[in-house]
Amino acid sequence: MPEPAAPPSSVSKPVMPAGVWVLGFTSLLMDISSEMIHSLLPLFLVGPLALSVLTVGVIEGIAESTALITKVFSGMLSDWLGRRKGLAVLGYALGAASKPVFALAHGASAAGIVIAARFADRVGKGIRGAPRDALLADLTPPAIRGAAFGLRQSLDTVGAFTGPLLASGLMLLWAGDFRAVFWVAVIPGVLSVAVLAFGLREPPRPADAPPPVNPIRREALAQLPRAYWAVVAVGALATLARFSEAFLVLRASDLGVPAAWVPLVMVAMSGVYAASAYPFGRLADRLPHQVLLAGGLGVLIAADAVLALATGWAGLGLGVALWGVHMGMTQGLLGAMVADTAPAALRGTAFGLFNLASGLAMLAASVIAGALWTTLGPAATFAAGGGFAALTLLALVPLARRSVPA
Repeated sequence: MPEPAAPPSSVSKPVMPAGVWVLGFTSLLMDISSEMIHSLLPLFLVGPLALSVLTVGVIEGIAESTALITKVFSGMLSDWLGRRKGLAVLGYALGAASKPVFALAHGASAAGIVIAARFADRVGKGIRGAPRDALLADLTPPAIRGAAFGLRQSLDTVGAFTGPLLASGLMLLWAGDFRAVFWVAVIPGVLSVAVLAFGLREPPRPADAPPPVNPIRREALAQLPRAYWAVVAVGALATLARFSEAFLVLRASDLGVPAAWVPLVMVAMSGVYAASAYPFGRLADRLPHQVLLAGGLGVLIAADAVLALATGWAGLGLGVALWGVHMGMTQGLLGAMVADTAPAALRGTAFGLFNLASGLAMLAASVIAGALWTTLGPAATFAAGGGFAALTLLALVPLARRSVPA
């Protein structure tokens, strides 16, 4: 049965478990590694490798959706095995192993090598994602679950802006040498695997816990309540409204930002995201979830409008900052909502299915964004994103009233 949210009281809340910090710093290090590469990859693909923006959109959509779709299988496997840490370590190790491949890509086959490395990196993300999120929920009391997901997301996002910042500095230092930056990105990737492997002990199963179940069986999936499926629907709609962040990088380049400074776009977005994720996570433990979701969608609409109309640095900066606020308001919140509405024995499966739906939406959103950019221009891409966000906001109201718990 879903765990009800703890009611507000004067009793002090539990202390944040040490394992949450370990998972957060593991995410931080891997994001430094990944974002050092990903913040430059769109420019690397359309510049030295001479691929079209539409192709970049397809690559990004396939890569990100692959990560999200893979989570369903790793999540189910973690429920079936009754253990989660090993799968999480495997996923981080695969992500770390893919990093040198970007630097080694040369010659006529370079584009294929980069695409293969991007695919392997995202498969690693998919393997680790659902078990890690389920492990985080297992470690955390319900009364501080929103704060725990917000904290992990915040630390993750510190890495997401540290990576582009390092990439920008190294690009300036090394006169635009993409591959040298890619080699440096290997170091934090390896460290992230070590932190998780040696820094976290998976909690033992409670003595009175039911035995692990086969989540593929129909009767097991029937245990996922309607409230959970409502969260899945809302999450997929929200993802459809928010295409790949690679388009923020391309928008900066379109507005004339020099290549060495383009990674700072991700620094700005991720800085706002990191600063807002934990406070909004704590707020999610006190306010109805649909209120924060609606607010986050409203902020996304504003971000898309500003980015569609931007003509220079000021508009770009405001739009990117609003995008970061939207992420801070919604991403940790959706994770907490999945954890609150799913049975403990099926949390891995629940996170996997949630991300399967989001992955399909991400693939559609990124392909649509790339096609609109190619045929109608950047303004049409962001205008369409705002339109999808508005439709999601309209759909959220009756759906949330009917089935999403506060």
